[in-house]
Amino acid sequence: MSETENTTISTNELEARMQKAENIRIRDGVVWKDKFDRSHKIAEARTLPDGSAVKLCGRVTALRWLGKLMFGRLYDIEGEIQFSMSREEIGEQDYKFMKSNVDMGDFIGVTGELYHTTAGELTVRVSHYDILSKALRPLPEKFHGLTDMESRYRQRYLDIISNSDSRNALLGRFKMTQNLRDFMNKNGFLEIETPIMQNIASGAAAKPFVTHHNALNADFQLRISPELFLKMAIGAGFDRVYEVAKDFRNEGMDAMHLQEFTMIEWYAAYWDYKRNIDFTWEMITDLIMKARGTLQIEYQGTKLDFSKYEMIDYTAKMNELFGCNILDFEDVDILRQKLVDEGMFPASELEDLKSLATLVDYVYKRKIRNQIVQPTFLYNYPTYMVPLARHNSEDDRRLDMYQLLVYGGELCKGYSELVNPIHQVQAFADQAKSIADGEQEAFNPDNDFVRAMEHGFPPISGVGLGIDRLAMIVFNQPTTRDVILFPIMK
Repeated sequence: MSETENTTISTNELEARMQKAENIRIRDGVVWKDKFDRSHKIAEARTLPDGSAVKLCGRVTALRWLGKLMFGRLYDIEGEIQFSMSREEIGEQDYKFMKSNVDMGDFIGVTGELYHTTAGELTVRVSHYDILSKALRPLPEKFHGLTDMESRYRQRYLDIISNSDSRNALLGRFKMTQNLRDFMNKNGFLEIETPIMQNIASGAAAKPFVTHHNALNADFQLRISPELFLKMAIGAGFDRVYEVAKDFRNEGMDAMHLQEFTMIEWYAAYWDYKRNIDFTWEMITDLIMKARGTLQIEYQGTKLDFSKYEMIDYTAKMNELFGCNILDFEDVDILRQKLVDEGMFPASELEDLKSLATLVDYVYKRKIRNQIVQPTFLYNYPTYMVPLARHNSEDDRRLDMYQLLVYGGELCKGYSELVNPIHQVQAFADQAKSIADGEQEAFNPDNDFVRAMEHGFPPISGVGLGIDRLAMIVFNQPTTRDVILFPIMK
């Protein structure tokens, strides 16, 4: 069918529905009503016994006319239910008006009682109906749903109506976020808010977006993490804080990365990273049990077992791969040349990696990360990897830090926080040097944060967890876009 034919059909459909809307206006006075006093949501009605009186409403997703009897289906985000109308029960005039003027996609309210058909399906026997809203455009053809991914993301509302997998994943994701907040609140954490527009976006190794503030005539950066502000709140006396935060990173896109994404970050005074490993695992298993009812789930054909986790010493694993102790190196050029000499990578592939942190991380991501499938905590990182993490008391070359990996994806990163302002100044100076050397994803130094630390911080441990990635795993979706209601599109 040509584009012109498609357009003609759409125009004819629109004109027909506009005429039906006019018919409704003539009969009811108003086409798009202001309210309907329902007695139950559809999911609630499905728990009631036969004979219960109900007033339900929703979108019409099926219509089947059988002479003097018809069957249809009502939809809302949490369920569907069948309804039936007979010409004898609602009257010939109303029956004919329904048949002539209500289409799939319209919103209606029905009043009646519940019963089971001879086929065993719960149904509302309608005694009265109200047309609540006329849809001028039809649902996807034959209600088979949208199959083109571009259309699914751009018209997410249709995707949710017609694709149960999308609907269940997105509904599950938002309920998971609600459960996450409940878990944090139950454990004594307070949800606070921090700025999205910042003078200096810091707290992660990422390139920020820049925006202009007209009233102040100044450029600001969109936050890449709320970390520094949350730690300053700890310094102010809030012992346990968290934020469900929209973050923005001006980087590449793939199945696990989008420029706008949602994280939860939490910080607890007087905790160390080991306490946060336990807390992280308790949180994630609690969320999975509430969402799936089991800790053994399947992701993209792979069985994942969240009843246990593995522990990997990051530095030991990297030493094994490099054939040397990566803590002994201070010069990135020497370590880079060693990789080239041993034939692990060509020189051209490594020449743009300007710091030890980016070089080691590059090797890790290409040689180790994708091999980790089952839930695994990596710990014991070199000091140069993160400038905001606390140095280990027994070995200043190591960080008290961990990451949780599942199916080759990093779900969260946590550490005992650096609260020594002298070390923090030096760490930021090293980052400034990396930026000067052309490192685009170094941490931006923040003097206001250092000043706050100089006034004194207690011991702190914090974690950042990617909600989109976790939902992707929990609800078995191939990309983060599939668990974001309205993903960014070009």
